[in-house]
Amino acid sequence: MKPTLANIKSGLTSAALGTIAAAVLALAGPAYAAWEPTKPVEFVVPAGTGGGADQMARLIQGIVIKHKLMKEPLIVVNKSGGAGAEGFLEVKGAKGDPHKIIITLSNLFTTPLATGVPFNWRDMTPVSMMALDQFVLWVNAESPHKNAKDYLAAVKAGGPNKTKMGGTGSKQEDQIITVGIEKATGTKFIYIPFKGGGEVAVQLVGKHLDSTVNNPIEAVAQWRAGQLRALCVFDEKRMAYKAKVTDTQSWADIPTCKEAGVPTDYTMLRGIFMAPGVSKDQLDFYTGLLKKIRETPEWKDYMEKGAFNQTSMSGEDFNKWLGTAEQRHRELMKEAGFIAK
Repeated sequence: MKPTLANIKSGLTSAALGTIAAAVLALAGPAYAAWEPTKPVEFVVPAGTGGGADQMARLIQGIVIKHKLMKEPLIVVNKSGGAGAEGFLEVKGAKGDPHKIIITLSNLFTTPLATGVPFNWRDMTPVSMMALDQFVLWVNAESPHKNAKDYLAAVKAGGPNKTKMGGTGSKQEDQIITVGIEKATGTKFIYIPFKGGGEVAVQLVGKHLDSTVNNPIEAVAQWRAGQLRALCVFDEKRMAYKAKVTDTQSWADIPTCKEAGVPTDYTMLRGIFMAPGVSKDQLDFYTGLLKKIRETPEWKDYMEKGAFNQTSMSGEDFNKWLGTAEQRHRELMKEAGFIAK
């Protein structure tokens, strides 16, 4: 068909309008498609103050402020009641609320198994694994025992229920590890629970305990000050950090507990979750935010100082990991006799 002036004008108008519309969408699209918080975000810590989860949450809060990663403030709130159940149930009940996030440790799995509280990790929205935390067997620096093998031999020789092992919470990670030590070595401890890892370290310095299984970050200040001695790490391989922390030792100098004849290993989740029923845009905001946080020098410095296993993941990989970890905890809890009847 021979083009007419009207057809040409119509075609030009359509093309011009299409171009303008595309340009407008390109400029306006991200601003309207993306989500960001519109009021302060509550950052729940299902554990006491001073412990590893609390320290990490407050570090994240500080990084967000320093690098201006959010327009709204991030407010850390400790809700440790019921071995963390208080915090988990609050987030579970905040369906569709994107202004509430929670940092998790392995009580994500142990608390519902030990207490029967109606909660499962699937009741929340997984965002990201930030790292895996290590556990170290610690004694007071004035202890006569220089390695795990000698210490545990002395505990065994002393008879059952004569030696005090301190940890955070009951029927949680620290007590699971303690039971693992007992089963592997034939020892029997008096396990004494505290609200947070900071208090556990202080009690060991004060010689109110004989040993603890604190995370590195929870006892590094006392180790550096020469008040505590690290005997072994509960991982399959030594920690990678070779910079000296004390006058004579780096994290990498601490042998694995397997090297010391204690065939027990355990690492703990440090992850971030949201409430159930949030949108993809809201999930994407926090996934992106946490990625930016992991790229900051402050985060990298914290990872080294706390001797973390820097495994991180999100999305389907994180969901699969959580399912596997839940099953492992169920087996460990069953073996220890910690599952609620």
